Amino acid sequence: MSLPKIDTTVTYPAGALTGTGTVLHVEALPDGRSAVLLDTTPVHPVDAAWPDQGADLATLTTPDGREVPVLECVVGATDQSALFLGGQVPVRKGTDGWVFLVVHVVPGEAGLAEGQRVDIQVDGHRRTALSAGHTACHLASLALNRQLATAWKKDVQADAAGNPNFDALAIETSTIDAYGSVDVYRLGKSLRRKGFLPEALLADPAAVEAGVNATLAEWVASGAEVRIERESELLTGMRRWVCALPGGEVRIPCGGTHLSSLKEVSEMTIRLILNTGEGSAAEVIMETRCVPAKLPA
Repeated sequence: MSLPKIDTTVTYPAGALTGTGTVLHVEALPDGRSAVLLDTTPVHPVDAAWPDQGADLATLTTPDGREVPVLECVVGATDQSALFLGGQVPVRKGTDGWVFLVVHVVPGEAGLAEGQRVDIQVDGHRRTALSAGHTACHLASLALNRQLATAWKKDVQADAAGNPNFDALAIETSTIDAYGSVDVYRLGKSLRRKGFLPEALLADPAAVEAGVNATLAEWVASGAEVRIERESELLTGMRRWVCALPGGEVRIPCGGTHLSSLKEVSEMTIRLILNTGEGSAAEVIMETRCVPAKLPA
């Protein structure tokens, strides 16, 4: 078969952990493994453009009962001339003339054939842990923005709650892990020129930390509902994380997976670590952790 002419249909935004898909394309990779493309999948891939949330663990099961492990899952793309994986994709997602795909990387000897139907099973424990971490990451960034709202002497872009978006303007890297995240912020000259007053954070980080944690405690206690709004089921369809916080509903564009309610966690806290380093720029690391309301079975 030729390479797909339409984006992969994805069901993970709705929380799906299982599904059945048709193998559209199998391609040998230089490292001896194989890339498998399905028409639809519940497996969340890592996106090289913003690799904050890692890929799901999953298994493909053939009609004869063979289980094929998904060793890696990445966003790929094709212009019909070739298949590009992960960081090899030369264009932005959604570029005209390109098809964007979930690429399931499996062992080279898996023996999957184009046209074959396979059942897909995602590791639920890992999905839940990463979903909790991603939800916590969004909430921590909103709480940090609120705590630093008075640390600006110029008007800047606002976040989903209407506060100056320190997170978006200062973020260097964001990494989602099991029941938490690590966000690295840079307080350099560019941020100062935008009007941020670094001393609001650097002078008393313990006070900032306490304020953020108080906000997170309030939000967790609310048991707010969380959902993903989708404009389509295709991989490139716009998706937004929505949370009904006590102060009003907030929406953030997001391609990851999330909890369905803050009732699923019993606690959410952050810790700030300062690294002044060399030169005029300081680095602030925010470690976010949450505790599940009950441990996974």
